[in-house]
Amino acid sequence: MGKVMNRFLLHIEGFMVLLLTLSLYAFFEFSWLLFFVLLLAPDISMLGYLISNKAGAWIYNLFHTYSMAIAVVLCGLLFVNAIVLAIGLIWTAHIGMDRMIGYGLKYPSGFNENHLNRL
Repeated sequence: MGKVMNRFLLHIEGFMVLLLTLSLYAFFEFSWLLFFVLLLAPDISMLGYLISNKAGAWIYNLFHTYSMAIAVVLCGLLFVNAIVLAIGLIWTAHIGMDRMIGYGLKYPSGFNENHLNRL
């Protein structure tokens, strides 16, 4: 029961992050065209797997951790830069969407090995 509950909570957490970022994106009245064009951009990091599983996991995780995306959001707010803020919100939304549907941080053992699957 513990693993199922933990996995469920992480999926809900991702959904809530997605909802929050969508709400903030709408609040700031950013371009929805930009949103949909860039929503899957962090997945370009999967190309790291062409080098090796270890490099792929490292690069993928770098682009799929909340801390990096939220740092960009904070820079956008701190420097009053709408483009940086919009990109940070899109990036955060992408990660929330991934967590919501079950994609987590990767392990070097292979692309299909992620922290949500090990729960």
